[in-house]
Amino acid sequence: MISCLRNLSPVLCASVLAGSLLAGCAGVRPATRAAAPPPGADASALTVIAEVALKRGDCRAASEAYAHAAAVAAEVQLARRATQVAMACEHLPAAWAAAGRWRALAPGDREADALYAAVALKLYHTTEARTAIRDFWRAEEHANSAGAGGTKPNQPDGSAGNGTAPAPAPDPTPAAPRAAQRMAKSMTELTALLLEESEAPAVLMAMSGALEPPASSPETLTLLGELALAAYDGQRAQEYARQALQRDPKDPAALRVLARAYVVRGDAPQAVATAREAKAHEATRGGFELAEVLASLDRNEEAHQELEHLRSSGAPAAEVDRRLALLAFASGDLKEARQRFTELLSSGQGNDTAQLYLADIAARDGDPEGAIAAYRRLYDSSVALSARSRAASLLLDRNARAEALALLDDYASDHPEDELDLTRAKARLLAEHGESDTGLALLAAALERHPQHPSIEYDRAVILEQAGHVHESVEALEQMLTERPDDPTLLNALGYTLADHRLELAHAEGLIQRALAVMPDNPAALDSLGWVHFRAGDAKGAISTLEHAYSLGHDAEIAAHWGEALWASGKPGEARRVWAAALAREPDSKPLKATLKRFLPDAQ
Repeated sequence: MISCLRNLSPVLCASVLAGSLLAGCAGVRPATRAAAPPPGADASALTVIAEVALKRGDCRAASEAYAHAAAVAAEVQLARRATQVAMACEHLPAAWAAAGRWRALAPGDREADALYAAVALKLYHTTEARTAIRDFWRAEEHANSAGAGGTKPNQPDGSAGNGTAPAPAPDPTPAAPRAAQRMAKSMTELTALLLEESEAPAVLMAMSGALEPPASSPETLTLLGELALAAYDGQRAQEYARQALQRDPKDPAALRVLARAYVVRGDAPQAVATAREAKAHEATRGGFELAEVLASLDRNEEAHQELEHLRSSGAPAAEVDRRLALLAFASGDLKEARQRFTELLSSGQGNDTAQLYLADIAARDGDPEGAIAAYRRLYDSSVALSARSRAASLLLDRNARAEALALLDDYASDHPEDELDLTRAKARLLAEHGESDTGLALLAAALERHPQHPSIEYDRAVILEQAGHVHESVEALEQMLTERPDDPTLLNALGYTLADHRLELAHAEGLIQRALAVMPDNPAALDSLGWVHFRAGDAKGAISTLEHAYSLGHDAEIAAHWGEALWASGKPGEARRVWAAALAREPDSKPLKATLKRFLPDAQ
């Protein structure tokens, strides 16, 4: 969905825009397809058709009629409305056409550039996205230059020169730093929008190509560094952070990025030293960052001590307690996590997320009844979708199918803006509980409403593989790659699928290496590389890659692979330790449990 870019337009706020546009599209029922617009229909007639379709619940027809109307009329506001409707409806072909029309009619419109870039990235049109981002940047530069040129701000009607309104207080910040701050703020908000619509590696590819030449401010370089971290590229994050520190050696934000980059690259001493340096410049926030770095390095006791030190130094107690609770949960200490989350709620410092963690703890502790009761209290909260999905999974485990699906359908009726996410969640849940055909049927219907949607197509390929239709899954991924040949997620998915089923191992490794060229520190892709080596008979060679992948992601399936490589290399004791630690973190992992059943049947 569309996020808020406050400096662009309030209509980009998803909670307002999507909810209002889709009010007539409640539920996840397949919409009755409207007839095609009459030949030669003018823009006014097409707009009426679109609005009627929206009220009737036919989001696809509304998107297509609006896109057609925008194509035949040279009206900026119509093209804008067409883009917003198509994006809210997740109709990517219509959104692409409408956004292109809007941008052509309104060159220099930052909102048009932003949404065009968002749609382009979702379709993996990286070059077009990069051009739009560069145009957005230039428009921001122009606006800042005009603002710094001495032009007086507009005053309310009747206030100019008559003393009826107080003059604004002078801004002590020099014009150049103010402009840099505004630019950084705008680019941060644009990045947030793009990350909601696409994955971080694609966003980094587009943003870095658009911004690197003029990216001279520490703020912008730090933004690119944070984006590189999200895109699993520690080396680039390190380079951006160092460039920012060349301009301001004490920049705490750049130091935080650099510390996390060292973590990703496996340099623990430098990561801790840099985090301590950041703390020296910004005691409280830097201290929290140091605790995060220590935790990410599995130095949990040191992280715990750092958080308690922050408490004694006057850091907000609620934030310290929240982080201690999360640390306990992540390390598998459910007893301590439960106690700390409960205390947060009792003190009035907790929130819906804390309650969600308590429900998750009940589920992990083997108390499905208690977990469902806890999730039920969150059905209308800020975490409603997560709570309902997890409760539905537990209900499906108990064969309470009708009740499980009603949880999602009831929510969809009241939140049509989440219809696509709910449909995908339902399809995945059904597939995980033995109803792959039903899940695939749901996705087929979703593609009717949201044609050419990459997320739906990807889910379909995953479910096909889960259902044992391996060759169909491979064909689906290969077809997607013809349209998105450099998408690292698809490259890795296809490479792993081939490797896991011992198919075309050399080709599989090539695909995975291409994915790693884009996101070199992605734990899933590193796991795929280790697994393809294991499948090719090189268990010992796979161990270091799998160990590094687990250190980055702490994913139970990676631990299953790592342990299996250790076992095959004659190290069963080490394999047991790896599996035990992963099981403590994620006791419900189906891949890990399946591996344990094969190697340690008596431990089940």
